[in-house]
Amino acid sequence: MHASMPDFQMPNEEQVHLAAESFRLLADPTRMKILWALLQGESSVACLADLVGAAPTAVSQHLAKLRLAGLVKGRREANFVYYSAANVHVRRLLDEALFHADHTDRGLPDHDGDDIGVHAKATSPR
Repeated sequence: MHASMPDFQMPNEEQVHLAAESFRLLADPTRMKILWALLQGESSVACLADLVGAAPTAVSQHLAKLRLAGLVKGRREANFVYYSAANVHVRRLLDEALFHADHTDRGLPDHDGDDIGVHAKATSPR
């Protein structure tokens, strides 16, 4: 079937691996909260810990993993590091995941005829 589709291309192994790793890291509620907070603006570990209701050491560990995956970046100022989302792609990933969760949770009908691959408009958690 796919052979008859002239524009069909499977993503390469590196792309698939990196995308799967990003999804694996996003599959944690605390990390999703951390990223959502960072999408609102730069923040310190202590502030993030307070926002997500986790210990600062746990937030630091989550941030280290997110940073290694390229989802967050840090800026050092004296003895503090301030974190932010790495780029607009992080917002799109989180927006799509939250949009899908909200859509599924509320039992809304499928979007028959919608183009796959078109990004949803920005959403916010309930």
